[in-house]
Order: sequence, then C-alpha cells, then structure tokens
Amino acid sequence: MGLSALLNENAAWFLVGEAENSEMLFEKVKLYHPDIVIIDYSTSAFKVENIGQLLKKFPKTKVLAITPELNRSLMVKAFDLGTTSYLLKDCDKEEINEALTKTAKGDKFVCGKVLDKMMNAEKEGGSVPNVTSCEGLNITTREMEIIKLIAEGYSNKQVADKLFLSTHTVTTHRKNIMNKLGVNNTAGLVLFAVREHLLNPNKFLFS
Repeated sequence: MGLSALLNENAAWFLVGEAENSEMLFEKVKLYHPDIVIIDYSTSAFKVENIGQLLKKFPKTKVLAITPELNRSLMVKAFDLGTTSYLLKDCDKEEINEALTKTAKGDKFVCGKVLDKMMNAEKEGGSVPNVTSCEGLNITTREMEIIKLIAEGYSNKQVADKLFLSTHTVTTHRKNIMNKLGVNNTAGLVLFAVREHLLNPNKFLFS
C-alpha cells in the first residue's frame, strides 16, 4: 500500500497492476509489458527464481528488488538472475524514486547496505569499508564500461581511446566510481567487476 501511494503521487510513474503471487505476476507482465517490476521475493508469494523466469520471458522488463535485509547468497542470486537494482525496505521514498529513475534508464541503483553485505566476504585489507546507511549506489552504464576496462588492466589513456573520451574525463570518472564504491585501489574495482560479472575471475588464473 505504501509503494502504491508513493507511485501514485509521482506523475513520472504509472502503476499498471499489482500481483499477489508469481502466477498473477506473469499474467500482469504479459498483459501490460511494464518498464519495471518491483518485487519482494522474500515473501511466501514469490521466490528469487521468479526473477530469472520473468526475465527469460520478458527480457526488456527491468527488475527492482525491495526486500528486508537477507543473507548474502540470496542477494547475490537475485543479481545473478538479472535484477537491475536493489533496495532494502527501510530505504526512504526519495531513494525509491531515484532507484526507479535510474533503473528505467538501465542504470544500476543499489542500497549501500546491500552492497556492503555482498562485498563483505571479499574484503581485503579494509579496502572496502563498512556501510552503515541505505544511501543508494548509482553506477551508470558508462561507469560500468569504465570499471570493466580498468579491471581488465587498461590504463586511463587506453580506456579513453576505446570509449572515445578524453583521458581527463576517464580520470574524473574513475575518481567518482571509487568514491561511490568506497574503494581506494584498482583491486577494489576488480572485485566489484567480478561480482557484477563484468569480468570472469578465471581471467587471472592463467595470466
């Protein structure tokens, strides 16, 4: 009811339907072809596998998961199945609106607490600090491209050449990305790239 009220008070969004279970969800998506599906897969009515099933049938639909805080493996699985953005239920309405805006554009928006839980097992030497707030992490499509290339070992100049940008622009992007992720070295970017499946971890096994 709270999400419905939030969506209805914002002229940018139009709520086309609500689903009480996975069967109804697939029927509604088939009927309305929404840009975004908001789902809490932790309830008894849904399960995380529904995300993969949904996107297999409707690949143009984007998924924003909003759940209570869950264990890391479930959150990682949600992303593996194609979730674009992820918030916790205690995020405020400004964050929800921002997440919807970014998700509609194809950009990722991740609650800081979600990112912290997902990266916690991969921390090395304190390079990824604890996150204590829900403040959203917005990584744009362009920034994801830059992260991937940096993680693959390209220099700022090489990234600039590949993306037809100036070296200064890439340097600025890199600083912004590291600030958003809370990392202070390339290793932190590589960990993020591996977790987001931008980079195959096996790449480093035979280098």
